Amino acid sequence: MVSQYIISQLVNGLCQGFIYALIALGFAVIVGVVGLATFTHGEVLMIGAYASFYLFLFCGNNIILGLFASFAAAWVVGIIIYKLCYEHFVNAPEHISLICTIGFSMLLKNLAQILFGTERKPMLNIVQNRIFHLGPVDISSVQLIIIATVIILSTAMMMIFNRSRWGIALRCVSQNREAAALVGINVRRTAMIGNCIGCAMAGVAGTLIGIYYQSISPTMGTTLSMKAFAAATLGGLTSVPLSSFGGVILGMIENMGIAISSASFRDVFSFGFLIIMLVFRPTGFVKRKGVRP
Repeated sequence: MVSQYIISQLVNGLCQGFIYALIALGFAVIVGVVGLATFTHGEVLMIGAYASFYLFLFCGNNIILGLFASFAAAWVVGIIIYKLCYEHFVNAPEHISLICTIGFSMLLKNLAQILFGTERKPMLNIVQNRIFHLGPVDISSVQLIIIATVIILSTAMMMIFNRSRWGIALRCVSQNREAAALVGINVRRTAMIGNCIGCAMAGVAGTLIGIYYQSISPTMGTTLSMKAFAAATLGGLTSVPLSSFGGVILGMIENMGIAISSASFRDVFSFGFLIIMLVFRPTGFVKRKGVRP
């Protein structure tokens, strides 16, 4: 019985870690690839969750349409964020746009509480939950959908960034905006699209979280944005694959910690691991390439 419980917690941790990985992937794209500072990631996640919630409410429980709705809603919010918080501050100190995103995140959170209410909304029976027995491992259909969705989106992002002409242009913009402009890259449009992609990943993650925990709220993104930041920090804030790996590790550590203690200590284990990791390895999972003089 004890071993079965541990295996169950490992599966739960893997599923939750994959959700963290998707949030961290979007965060790493915005911060590490595009080179923008953001504090709106949690609120974008929340908007994506509410977009799918109302689609399920009025159009039926179609998971594919729900994911598209959250993707599209978060993409639009990403455009708005870029126009308001970044575009006018391209040549300003970076902390100006950072402060602007803090204000915009508070605005989104309060608008959501006014428009959607402060209470939690249920997202029940979106997917017919079946249990599959794979040897000693029991995994639900919801968990399979979450893991498959994250793998598909992560693979697509890796192919876009590493093999497409647009992905190369985006990386050029993140490294040197002036040089990218000199070779004919539309820096502002490229940065905006990169920001929208990062936001869209968060929006899809919001839907997956709502389905997994069967509820959403206007404040659901507060802690999750910190988890995304923690996972991206483990990835060095620049590596999209390692940031995603950091999210998986955080999810596994949380659930294994819960297995030996209590669910109330969930955040203690994840952020405690982050602190210990950074004390002994400040670069996270990224290999140190050199030391500044």
